[in-house]
Amino acid sequence: MIISIAKGFLGIAVLIGIAWLASNNRKKIDWPLVLKGLALQLIIAVLVLKVPFVTAIFDWMSRGFAKIISFTDSGSNFLFRSFATGEIAPEIMNFAFYILPTIIFFSAISAILYYYGILQRVVYGFAWVMKRLMNLSGAESLSAAGNIFLGQTESPLLVRPYLEKMTRSEIMCLMTGGMATIAGGVLAAYMQYLGGGDPVQKAIFAKHLLTASVMSAPAAIVASKILIPETESIEQSMSISDTKMGSNILEAISNGTTDGLKLAINVGAMLLVFTALIYMGNYILSDLIGNWTGLNEVISINTQYDGLTFQFLVGYAFAPIAWLLGIPSEDIVLVGQLLGEKTILNEFYAYSSLGEMKSAGLFSSEKSIIMSTYILCGFANFASIGIQIGGIGSLAPGQKTTLSKLGLYALLGGTLACLFTASIVGMFYEL
Repeated sequence: MIISIAKGFLGIAVLIGIAWLASNNRKKIDWPLVLKGLALQLIIAVLVLKVPFVTAIFDWMSRGFAKIISFTDSGSNFLFRSFATGEIAPEIMNFAFYILPTIIFFSAISAILYYYGILQRVVYGFAWVMKRLMNLSGAESLSAAGNIFLGQTESPLLVRPYLEKMTRSEIMCLMTGGMATIAGGVLAAYMQYLGGGDPVQKAIFAKHLLTASVMSAPAAIVASKILIPETESIEQSMSISDTKMGSNILEAISNGTTDGLKLAINVGAMLLVFTALIYMGNYILSDLIGNWTGLNEVISINTQYDGLTFQFLVGYAFAPIAWLLGIPSEDIVLVGQLLGEKTILNEFYAYSSLGEMKSAGLFSSEKSIIMSTYILCGFANFASIGIQIGGIGSLAPGQKTTLSKLGLYALLGGTLACLFTASIVGMFYEL
């Protein structure tokens, strides 16, 4: 335990050092805010992982979350079952018909919660705590809290009236928060994918995904405020935009379902394209370059990879970062591969790789699997830069130039935030 804690602090120190080196104004960094944000993460990790009462609450929440998502199966069974047997044919029990429907259902549930104002009240509560603790502006407090439950294009709607007047540092905080967290709909899909058909496993991963979403909110603030410190006066008022999901509950469900369908189709299309691109790239690297140079044989003899592939390159490139976070040495290349896939491609592709690695028993330690769940729990990838510029820019056209200039900063900040969270969890997670 002492070694894990020491290694975790080493990882955090290195991550802070990276952010400090990339900062655009090192003299203006608010170090008390940074320490408060990290302390809040530490407190959440200790409470969830080590305090029985809080652990029981999160276990109850995760089981409830898993139970709600399980009702997706009833809808899928009705839609895809055979008229002849009354059951779903085994050949269509796949990603498209088993995982993606959870995104649609949870999007509808979120719309219901938003329509009745429940989601806004929860977001406001989280925002109030962070505003009081870290002396943030009202807009960035709300956006950071909103990202715990909503996606990077939905959360800005909560602060729509503030967007045009937000400072450069506030916009950075908004973008980094979007990169460091995930939407509830895809969280449900990840839970299904990692947990498989085991309700207990689904609840376990639901707990860790929920914890990651909560912890990454203050982590995103820490990363953004080191990279782009606040140098202007900020608006302290805090009120949530009264954007409605619909004029009545049925319209809200309809709108949520439509939004979920668009997201599910988008996820499926991205996975299809990125998987095809990876195989095409691996053909060039392995079948052409690797065979011609003899590198395939060298790599297959000395590593766990079959030859010169994209997975081999990113695995070893990101392995040192995995080691710094406290990942067991035997698994650093696997986790490095997942981090590379998430950053270069997207987190959905990386989670699919994690699920396959987990099923194949490739990890030497359960700690590596759990920490990988936290590392991947964010939208920090290159495609998200374009998504944010287009999504937030459509709400605040006057901020498009700022959004474009901060894109790579936000990607770095979101990645660092997820790594902060994973490193802190690894300090207290038993081997």
